[in-house]
Amino acid sequence: MLLIATLLVATAAGAGSPTAERQQQLANLLLQDCGSCHGLRMTGGLGPALTRAALAGKPRDSLIATVTHGRPGTAMPGWKALLDEQDIAWLVDRLLEGYPQP
Repeated sequence: MLLIATLLVATAAGAGSPTAERQQQLANLLLQDCGSCHGLRMTGGLGPALTRAALAGKPRDSLIATVTHGRPGTAMPGWKALLDEQDIAWLVDRLLEGYPQP
């Protein structure tokens, strides 16, 4: 819960990529919050795998919408109350690039 409070306070404003400090916070969010359902290596768990292979061919905009609004009827929450558009895009781009790196 402390991480969520930190994210609320530290949400980056404005356009562009998140700062290096913010990127570290977002990487922690991927590991702790996303990893709690999708697995620490993003290979699946309560939620589906989010590996590079699992996401191959999925439109970036669709992935951003899922993170933003969640998936009704599933455990996937929407993150728009805690993260801005740049944060969400950064997270999705890391997953598309193959987070976490081997």
